[in-house]
Amino acid sequence: MRRNILIHGLGITLRRLPAFLWTYVFNVTLAILFSLSLHLQLATLLNHSLAAQRLSNGFDLGAAGEVFLHLHEGPAGAAGNIATHASIPAFFVLYFLLVPGTLFCYLNKTPARLSTLFHQGLLHFWRFVRITFLALLVFAIILGPLSELESRWNDHIDDIFVGRPAFLLKLAALILVLLVASLLRLYFDLVEAYTVQLGLQFRPARIGIAKPDRRVRRTLGPAFRTLRRNFLRAWLTFLFLAILGAAAFVLSTRIAIHTLAQHRVWPTFLFAQIGLFLMLFTRFWQRGAETSLILQNPLLPPPEPISTISTPPVGPTDPPSPPPFAITAPDPIPNPEPAAPSLDEPDPGVFHHDPKPPH
Repeated sequence: MRRNILIHGLGITLRRLPAFLWTYVFNVTLAILFSLSLHLQLATLLNHSLAAQRLSNGFDLGAAGEVFLHLHEGPAGAAGNIATHASIPAFFVLYFLLVPGTLFCYLNKTPARLSTLFHQGLLHFWRFVRITFLALLVFAIILGPLSELESRWNDHIDDIFVGRPAFLLKLAALILVLLVASLLRLYFDLVEAYTVQLGLQFRPARIGIAKPDRRVRRTLGPAFRTLRRNFLRAWLTFLFLAILGAAAFVLSTRIAIHTLAQHRVWPTFLFAQIGLFLMLFTRFWQRGAETSLILQNPLLPPPEPISTISTPPVGPTDPPSPPPFAITAPDPIPNPEPAAPSLDEPDPGVFHHDPKPPH
């Protein structure tokens, strides 16, 4: 039965909500840890400067820009650079651990416990690393020339148009590049989900025990065919959720900026986290919709290997035939005795009859 992947994906996401909550908690934890260096840099610049009043009493863009220009100066700036560079691999390690476990729980209706997420993440870690490198290669091959064409298009527009027409034409080129990028992202999302589903199947082995199938290349074709057959509903659902998450983030960021002039910091932090929470939730909703699409187009199990040894056809076994009866020859009939000769009187040599005299 063909189901609505938007509604069904939302149901999958809500039923496995702990997977999303754990991911949000780890993201916030990493953000706090790696923002400590930024706090140190800002404290070094602003603790003894009158420019801090222009940021605390009212958000001054000029003062903020000047502060960020001087962030990387001094020992604190070097420490901040190290923390910034360390945050990128930490994020990818977290991604490679939590996303496979989330997809596993989505596909198998398994409770999204933290132990399950990390266990499946370790099992699929290197497979997702290979998918990421493949995705980066494809993005570079396709989006690289498109970005170059966009740059030349913008230069051409600047030579001809000014004002709003120039802005709209540049925006159209940017939207085209983003649409292509979203289509590639959707395709590799399907590849990741099919990779987890493929890991549930066992690779047939000619000798020994069958092992889980870890071949990422076997998921490239099914992901492409599924995307081609369900192009409009899959891509439109992906774009709708992406726009919904971006709109929630922009709205919450705008509200957070308006609260910067207050002396209290927690409203800004709260509204910023609400935006990040909603944007991350829509991303998991996308994963749920893609899982719904894959469940409707499952990966077929691999065929059994053909053995070179000929075996008799398997069929109903005939009952064993009874053992043959042993036919024994009857005993030979002995020769009959010769018939006694017929005599008029009994033979006195054979039959003696001596009647007793009467008393």
